[in-house]
Amino acid sequence: MSIIITGGQIFDGTGTAATPGEIVIDGDRITEVRSGHHPDHHDGHEIVDATGCTVMPGLVESHAHITFPSAVGHIDPSFNPPLDVSFFEKIEGFPSELARAERNAGILLDAGFTSAYSAGSLIPMPTEVALRDKLDAGVIPGPRFKACAAERDAVPRGPVDRPEDWDKPAALADWVRSHAEQGFDSIKLLLSNDDVFVKGGNQITQYSEDQAKAAGETAREYGVWLAAHCQAAESVKLAVRHGFRSIYHCTYADEEALDMLEEAKDEVFVSPAPGIIWANIHAGEEYGIDRAMAEQMGSVACLDHMRELYPKMRARGIRVLPGGDYGFPNNPIGKNAHDLALFVTELGYTETETLVAATKLGGELMGMGDELGLLAENYLADVLVVEGDPIADITVLEEPKRIVAIMQGGRFHKQPAAR
Repeated sequence: MSIIITGGQIFDGTGTAATPGEIVIDGDRITEVRSGHHPDHHDGHEIVDATGCTVMPGLVESHAHITFPSAVGHIDPSFNPPLDVSFFEKIEGFPSELARAERNAGILLDAGFTSAYSAGSLIPMPTEVALRDKLDAGVIPGPRFKACAAERDAVPRGPVDRPEDWDKPAALADWVRSHAEQGFDSIKLLLSNDDVFVKGGNQITQYSEDQAKAAGETAREYGVWLAAHCQAAESVKLAVRHGFRSIYHCTYADEEALDMLEEAKDEVFVSPAPGIIWANIHAGEEYGIDRAMAEQMGSVACLDHMRELYPKMRARGIRVLPGGDYGFPNNPIGKNAHDLALFVTELGYTETETLVAATKLGGELMGMGDELGLLAENYLADVLVVEGDPIADITVLEEPKRIVAIMQGGRFHKQPAAR
């Protein structure tokens, strides 16, 4: 028996206007997308009435930190920038981190994110590999997931001695190789520093050409993706030159960096992560981040630069995706759809462009662009039924109660109420 979702407007993720239609689902796949409504074809099938709703692909979080402590209903005020080593000394280890990640995975799926691409584990353990495998097996609810290792800084973090060879290219190659062998999908380097960590860090590129080259060559040899935290313009260029696939922030990219990103736009994805920047400026006082602290952390300047930079990326056709750095007290996991609104209000994207980025481009980011991110024949049936019209008001996606149904792989995670 097929499932037919009918009566609503279909936004298929391609960017074409939403129109009345219905979709037919068999097993885990969409078998047909029909224009108009066809009650004469409904007998013998399970019918979902989407009247007054928009039917759209599931959302993709492009910069997930699923092991971070704070989620909706579970705020941890101790994990709050600027962080010091003492926080990491208190982490209990693998079992507690995995349990937290499992909890957060369910919360993220509840928010309509049926897929998530990690931007780094909290601590250097294979937590995300274990999480991904449990999600793939259907043991726990959560998004389709790509696991990323804990980000590698130019100097080791925590109460450990710095290895003598830490900054040698061979050490980078070993780092990539070892994490590939642990089963991670992606490996992240902090190619630039950040004002959150050190004053002036946003302008510091902290890896060399030889180091980045070694990382890139080893990643390709072992079939894993590379990701990079890049604030400084030179760090963006370093990432592009050496085949980094996901580049986060890019806040201070100059014209040369934009040229390089445009030239590589079929191979690279950019995730600016405006959510944490906005939250530090507008939602941080309860957690000790007043305006002065937000300025010290670089958030005010970052948002100003983003407002100027991202319309240029949009004009150049660079693939820019919503999502990022949710998991802090002032922007907890589960609020990730706020990034969609910020793309419109702060970065100059239209609602339609933003939704395409969060669905179609998200499928491409997941490495599944031929079967994920669209409502189309033979695509995986990851589907949201949303009360209202997110193209007219994208903030409806921030309200879980307005997401009346969540389907993942042809199965309802959130069953629609009877009408």
